[in-house]
This record gives sequence, structure tokens and C-alpha cells, in this order.
Amino acid sequence: MEDSPKQTTTKILTEPAPGTKTGPIHEYDENQKEMMKQVKEYALSISLPSSDPYAKWERRWLDKPDTIPRYSRASKWHLNDAKKRIKNTLEWRREFKPELIVPDEVKIEDESGKIVINGFDKDGRPIIYMRPGRQNTETSPRQLRHLVWCLERAKDLMPPGQESLVIIVDYKTTTLRTNPPISVASKVLTILQHHYVETLGRAIVTNLPLLLNFFYKGISPFLDPVTRDKMRFNPNLLELVPSSQLEAEFGGEYEYEFNHEHYWQQIIETCGIAPDGTRVNEVIPELDNEEAGEPKQPISDQGRETEEEKEEGTEEEEEESNTSTPATAVDSLTPVTPVAEDVAKRVEEMSISMSTEAQMITP
Repeated sequence: MEDSPKQTTTKILTEPAPGTKTGPIHEYDENQKEMMKQVKEYALSISLPSSDPYAKWERRWLDKPDTIPRYSRASKWHLNDAKKRIKNTLEWRREFKPELIVPDEVKIEDESGKIVINGFDKDGRPIIYMRPGRQNTETSPRQLRHLVWCLERAKDLMPPGQESLVIIVDYKTTTLRTNPPISVASKVLTILQHHYVETLGRAIVTNLPLLLNFFYKGISPFLDPVTRDKMRFNPNLLELVPSSQLEAEFGGEYEYEFNHEHYWQQIIETCGIAPDGTRVNEVIPELDNEEAGEPKQPISDQGRETEEEKEEGTEEEEEESNTSTPATAVDSLTPVTPVAEDVAKRVEEMSISMSTEAQMITP
């Protein structure tokens, strides 16, 4: 007697399993709290003037309870490094405006289900499934904007107290043709590591063909040690994700079937995204001059230090020199890696070579 076909659903899971305890929980001592206060004050001092249309969205991001702690932890509690990191992200966000990506701009990228947000792990982290084999568009900036849009939606779904997410990359149907170019992968890693710091809780790679091992060798120079430690290859997913929250094709109980229109509608409605990219049920207050911290030095002029600022910087360096790492060694806090473009170019050449060889040996 044949088994009856299992009933599937197009409904995505937008809440953790009942009884899930959010983790990890971060606790801070008085010195760390004082540093976070200084980082916030610095960020506000270089924030946009209230007359700028994006100012209220920038302030919204700065005021989120996880923003300053994440950048402080990522800097390993070195004040100057935290300032440098958050300044770079502020500049990036002003150009990219991740909160205001219009859904219709990136909707076509979602049609194949190559990136799907569905379910939560045992620590209450939202899961993003990435299936490179379902690539449906040519390489373009829109692909990166779609990825950022998905990261923002995953953050929208995080339960209170959660600051990170899980990415599961499934290579089951991936070929060299559908695998993203190394240059695109390096940009993705740059965005994750520099502008969504401390957001990647765990990266899981499944069904990785031997032929694509070169891909991970190629991106490894872009990975800091912390990120590498978060990566796991072909693990038992049921050790990390409740069976009720894991899609059936990965060994879970949730019989999910992707349907583009149903998925898109659920994400839009659950996260409260308006057609213009703003929020449906959230009022973002306008800032007056005092709230925006005006007057302030334009961020583009941050490199032009006054004599007073130089003196303050010297005093701070002397103070931090008594700690484990001098403030003047900010650049050394970031692992020294080859220039991204050079590495990407070399690996792209290797990719073409391997692809050609593969075609030659294929009957």
C-alpha cells in the first residue's frame, strides 16, 4: 500500500516555536555601558541634520536597542574602532537606504524562491534559506538590494531580545553557472561583516558539491575568524532547529511549498511594509534641530580634525594604551586580508578554468 502524499502548506512560520528561549543574552558591565554611551553620543554628533529627509530613518536605526551594543561588541570594546565602524555604516546606509527599499523594486528577485525567510532555530533566530540553484536573474545591483531587503525583513521578525539570524545555504541544485560570481559573494560578505555586524548568528552550508569547494576557498580571505567559526558544513540541522520549524527537505516536519505570491504577501503584511517601502503601522517622528543634535560637523568632513579634537584624541590614545590594545592600532584590529577586488579576480579566473575543465571531462 502506497503512502498518501503529505499535505503541504504555503504558509511561512513567522514566530519561534512555543517555549523558545531567546539567546544568546548579552550582559554588560559598567565600563562597557559607559563606552556604549560614548559611541551613541559620537553617532548622534555626526548624524544627519533634521532637514534631511532620511534623518528620521537614521535616528530610528541608531535608537534600536541592538545597534550600539552590536557595534561595540564587534569592535571588541575598543572605542575608536567602534566609532570607525558605525561611521562607515552610517555612510553606507545613507547611500543604500535599506529601510526604504521599495518592494516592487526587488520583487522579481523573489519569484524563484532563491531567498526565503521561514522558521526559527532553537535560540529564536529567524532562518534565511538561500538556494543559489534557483538563481533567476542576471548579476546586477538589484540582487544585492534584494539580499539587504531580506536581511531587513529577517530583523523585523526577530523576537524581543534577539539580535542575530541563521543563514542556511543549500547547494542541492547549484551548478557553476547558477552559483553567484565571487565578486558578488565578496560584496555580500562586505555588507554582512561591515554593515550588519554581529547579526550573523550561524551560517550553515548543505549539499556542497566537491566542484564548488573552490568557491569557499575563494571567499575565505574575506572572512574574519569570528565569521569562520560561525560556519558549519552539512551539520545535523535537527540539533540546531526544532523539527516543527525546519523545512521537510532538510529533515524537519514542516512541509513547506514555496509559492511566490503567497510568500511575498505574507512577508509584506507581517513586517508591515508599505508600497513605498515605509511602514504601515509605525509612525516615524520628524526630528527637530535639538533632537538631531545640530549644529554638527558634516560626516564628509570628519577627517578634518581641529587642534582641540587632536588633543582629545591624543588623551584618549594615552588612556587606551593602558588597556590590551592601543587606540592608535585601530587599523590592526581588522584582520589583514588581500584586496577584495584582487582576490575576486584571481578566483574568478580559477572559476572559469575549472568550469572549462569540467566541460571537457563531461561526456
